[in-house]
Amino acid sequence: MHRFLIVIEKADGNYSAYSPDLPGCVATGATREEAEKNMYQAIEMHIKGMQEDGLPIPESTSFAEYVAIQ
Repeated sequence: MHRFLIVIEKADGNYSAYSPDLPGCVATGATREEAEKNMYQAIEMHIKGMQEDGLPIPESTSFAEYVAIQ
């Protein structure tokens, strides 16, 4: 099993998503939930393409943290 961090951002009228560990793998959606679902599918397709091309699947090295500022 592979785990990848995804970042979902609100854009003008929709949401966009990407994974820092999978350059070029992106998705969009009308809602946050749709963008997340579409990103899941995009990652599956991206990984499948890498496997078909004989490329190694990258290890996830990204992490996220919130910082509270007063």
